[in-house]
Amino acid sequence: MLMSSQASRYAHQLLDARAHSKLIPLISQSEPLSVDDAYDIAYSIRNIRVAQGEQPIGRKIGFSVHKEWSRYGVTDDARVPIWAPVYDTTVRFAEDNHGTQSLAGAVQPRIEPEIVFKLGKTPAPDASLDELADCLEWMAHGFEIVACPFANWEFTVADSIAAFGLHGTLIIGEPHVLSSATKHHLPQILAGASVSLSCNTETSSVLRAAGFCNDEMDSPLHALWHLHQLLQKQSQFRQLQAGEIITTGTWTDALPIKPGQTWITAFSGVTLPGLTVSFV
Repeated sequence: MLMSSQASRYAHQLLDARAHSKLIPLISQSEPLSVDDAYDIAYSIRNIRVAQGEQPIGRKIGFSVHKEWSRYGVTDDARVPIWAPVYDTTVRFAEDNHGTQSLAGAVQPRIEPEIVFKLGKTPAPDASLDELADCLEWMAHGFEIVACPFANWEFTVADSIAAFGLHGTLIIGEPHVLSSATKHHLPQILAGASVSLSCNTETSSVLRAAGFCNDEMDSPLHALWHLHQLLQKQSQFRQLQAGEIITTGTWTDALPIKPGQTWITAFSGVTLPGLTVSFV
């Protein structure tokens, strides 16, 4: 178990790496690092960022889709979904579902197409899946730009939690307010949906990935429910609150991106527009 001084030291190390766009050694190479230790570091990072003027406005969920595990550079067997705060400085909305995003300072950036929720009501601690769905205000499509301060995108799950959950930037498309009927059937609706992800450059246009949630346990709503359950055990963090924005995990591989590319998504099986984002 890390002492608070150790958690603070690693927090400053990770924030320095982010500020100066540099790679650092795995924390887990320095000493044993449990998932609980990693959340202590994440809590220290949150407090430092708040003191510097950033405001947490929601969460990102990672490693929520079972079939994605073998595609990441995870080097241990702690197969658990993770979460991290997102901030007013790291979340933006894409007007008319189009946007331009700078990659300046992003270390080993990759792109993830995700489903984003906003909570309209604060869920009860023991909220069921249906009750949690009833707390939702809207749903949107988003791109999470993830970044990794560890060489070759290889890390333990605990390392990834400490390193901001690998969160860089969240770009959100047009929100769609959810009706009561849609909320009631949301797991089934999303389980039947799919997304395509294409990359355009000046010389080519290539379909890079397609993703779907092939069973209800991989639904973004289930990911949100698991986050809600986990937070009941993490007393240092605030529980889910009305107004929070939650991005629920990638539907495809996290694919490397670079300036000069435009990435485009299209959905089927769910009424959400795709996103078009150009990187500079």
